[in-house]
Amino acid sequence: MIALRKAILALFILICLLFISLSKNYRTSVRATPSSPTTWTVDDYGPANFSRIQDAINSPLVSEGDIIYVYNGTYNENVIVNKTVALIGENKENTIIDGSGTATVISIRAHNVSVESFTIQKSGMYAGSGIVIDHFTGNIISNNKITVNQEGISLYYSSGNIVCDNIITSNNEGVILSYSSNNVISRNVIFSNSYDGIILSHSSDNMFSRNTLLYNSWAGMNFYYSTNNVVCGNTISSNQYGISLTYSSSNNTIYHNNFINNTDQVWSDLNLTNVWNYTDEGNYWSEYYGRDLNGDGIGDYLYIVDENNTDGFPLMGMFNEFEAFWKGETYSVTIVSNSTISDFKFEVGEETGNKIISFNATGEKKSVGFSRVTSPIVLMKYPYIVRVDETEVTPNLVNISDQTSVCLYFIYSHENYTIKIISSEALYLYYELLNKYRELQEQLFDLNDTYYNLLNNYVKLQEGIDNLNYTYYDLLYNYGQLQIYLQDLNDTYYDLLNSHIKLKEGIDNLNYTYYDLLYNYGQLQIYLFDLLNNYSILSVNYYGLLDGFNAVNASYQKHLADYSEQAQNIRSIMYIFAATTAILIITTVYLSKAVHASIKQKQE
Repeated sequence: MIALRKAILALFILICLLFISLSKNYRTSVRATPSSPTTWTVDDYGPANFSRIQDAINSPLVSEGDIIYVYNGTYNENVIVNKTVALIGENKENTIIDGSGTATVISIRAHNVSVESFTIQKSGMYAGSGIVIDHFTGNIISNNKITVNQEGISLYYSSGNIVCDNIITSNNEGVILSYSSNNVISRNVIFSNSYDGIILSHSSDNMFSRNTLLYNSWAGMNFYYSTNNVVCGNTISSNQYGISLTYSSSNNTIYHNNFINNTDQVWSDLNLTNVWNYTDEGNYWSEYYGRDLNGDGIGDYLYIVDENNTDGFPLMGMFNEFEAFWKGETYSVTIVSNSTISDFKFEVGEETGNKIISFNATGEKKSVGFSRVTSPIVLMKYPYIVRVDETEVTPNLVNISDQTSVCLYFIYSHENYTIKIISSEALYLYYELLNKYRELQEQLFDLNDTYYNLLNNYVKLQEGIDNLNYTYYDLLYNYGQLQIYLQDLNDTYYDLLNSHIKLKEGIDNLNYTYYDLLYNYGQLQIYLFDLLNNYSILSVNYYGLLDGFNAVNASYQKHLADYSEQAQNIRSIMYIFAATTAILIITTVYLSKAVHASIKQKQE
């Protein structure tokens, strides 16, 4: 998104400069086609469409999307931009909008306004800004000098704006964002302001990149109630506080910044936590004295920001970021170095097609310098030659988490050197051929080893063949013996075959018997089933008879007991009868004898 905005901005500026070149000689408006923007000129002294900027903005002739080009001069105005126009000065040093110490110098009250190449100065010192954007989006403030205002640039409740390439100095506050999000503040030089360079209040998701914040009396950046902002690639030096984080300002990502000689590099309220590195790279801290034993440009020890915040990957040198243009695209090349880096260039050799990154590296003589250069692979993808002046040095290829980039680290003795990194396609092809040659050499050695192995195996095979010949004759003799055994086996086979036929006939008979038995077994199963049913009926009848038998038996036993009792009674009666009979007989006999005796006595 940032690269796209940069491309749009560059195209826009190119169009503006084209219109400027056409209008310089005539100082009049020219409309190319009804759909093209019209350029209107303003000059406080000389022929032009307007003599005041506000008159041009207010004119009904000026339409949305038009360009208002302002020639050099001092314009004592408080400008209100209430339509979408591009407000462009001839030269930022000499095209001056002066607020005369009253109110805001430029108030933007529309979307998609551009303001560039002005000196904007002297707002009201108790209320007012150099430029203020309030509740609007898509505006671009670029290449201006903003000085001697209460607030340099102020954004209130505004999102999607770009503030870039401005010099902001000698204001009370440099840049203010209040309740504003998704803005880009980039490549500005913000220095010598009475309080803060940049101040955020209740603002989130903004990007602050490649700004220089120097000699601000309070903080380079001051955060209040602001979260999820990204602060990267900035140089923050010689302020009272490099960054101040207070009142719930957490979850901001702060990396690739140079913190140099601030009285306090960071001030943070207790219990606030922010992120101090990204993709294994942190910030440069001027008072960090850790070591880099593994030679990758990253300190081996943490940098302690405070008890809740640490930079896990402190840089051993200052962070520099440059732009390389190739095939219509813009690529970012970063250099971490303890040298002073200048005159960065990216070139492509006309004849060789080599891609060349070059820069000057300056440092204290007789000291050791290093550079850690990170480039997109699409830009520098072939083998690398690193030259420090005319001396070739061998770089270390640093393992980084960003798989789309390559990172080289190399050291040198400090002088005023020109360093070149050459990505050579020819060298790439040479190394590719060299690798193929080495592969062929290895394959040849493997083939030689294979040949000698085969030769040894051939000798062994000859010995094996002799042994096989002896074995063959043994086998041939054994074969004759086996033929004799085979004849015997054939005879045995035919005997067995006859026996097999007879057995088969017996088996067939057995099968017929088996099926008969199987049929009879089925019949038996049926009979058995009927018997089981009859058995069940008989069992029921048996248990019924058993119950009757038990009842009869009980009655019989009772009858038997009664019979025994009666028999005993009869026996007793018989005994009595017998005794009575005996007594009667005895009495009869006795009486008979007595009678007989009496008769006899009478006869006598």
